[in-house]
Amino acid sequence: MRLAMLAALAGIAGLSGHALALDKVKFGTNWLADPEAGGFYQALADGTYEKYGLDVTIIPGGPQSNGALMLLFGKMEFFMGGDQIGNYLSAESKLPLIAVAADFQKSPQILMSHPGVGLDRWEDLPKANPVYVGAGAINTFYAWLRLVYGFKDENIRPYNFNSAPFIKSKTSIQQGYLTAEPYEIERQGGFKPNVFLLADHGYSTYSTLIVTRTDIVERKPDLVQRFVDASAIGWYHYLYGDNAKANEQIKTENPDITDAQIAFSIGEMKSYGVVDSGDTLKLGIGAMTDARWKDFFDEMVEVGMVDARADYKQAYTLQFVNHGVGVDLRPK
Repeated sequence: MRLAMLAALAGIAGLSGHALALDKVKFGTNWLADPEAGGFYQALADGTYEKYGLDVTIIPGGPQSNGALMLLFGKMEFFMGGDQIGNYLSAESKLPLIAVAADFQKSPQILMSHPGVGLDRWEDLPKANPVYVGAGAINTFYAWLRLVYGFKDENIRPYNFNSAPFIKSKTSIQQGYLTAEPYEIERQGGFKPNVFLLADHGYSTYSTLIVTRTDIVERKPDLVQRFVDASAIGWYHYLYGDNAKANEQIKTENPDITDAQIAFSIGEMKSYGVVDSGDTLKLGIGAMTDARWKDFFDEMVEVGMVDARADYKQAYTLQFVNHGVGVDLRPK
């Protein structure tokens, strides 16, 4: 009898130890630590990932990193993608990568202009000259701007993450990120630029997509679900709760970022509804719909960015989103 009881207790202990074991997960961001990845740092800092049985390591990106390639070759389980174009191109090339959540409902991509010089309205911008945009923009959102709004290629000048030319030229406009360049323009140039969020003028892509491999979705759907849900809760806490620990982690990994920059970025994400707006109000942060995936695919086909023959439905799955996870955490 004694031996039987000891054996039973040992079995219970073994089960308990197994239940408490955390699944190790590596998650790569697409840039240096910053508030644009704040929800993920929050879920790590406040124990949400651990609560969901995950031991998460966040691997910051940067100008020399290629997180999508690391994901593809099994060096990480999840990657923080950009907008939908990358996933369409993956589907076109039949790469085994798939978006499982969209933690930004709006792309933070913007255009900026000088105030009070006749470029204060969206409809004024096509006449601006010069137009400072990066090489990656020319065949993506600038191609869309050219097709839909009549922007001109001959006005393009290279933007290499130096805003001095824009600050100097009052007739110019410049691309940027809602959460970054306007803050630097005001700090360096001494004026507050006009800000035009492309998402508010029809550029309908999701952004900050959680991307994984199709084999992980097939073999470990529970792991994917837990990471998506915990990340959504992390974003609710980061936007609406106590985000001090997450911000300390961000500053530790990226010492160049300041408290003022962090506060500005969070304020803009909330003000413009970048993370939490539209479908997320009912479906929860990370929400995606078939309609938006199809609409943006059609737009990118029209500008020649992706092949119309690509099976865009292979670029994403709705299996892990739209369950209303965390909506009760939004302030009433």
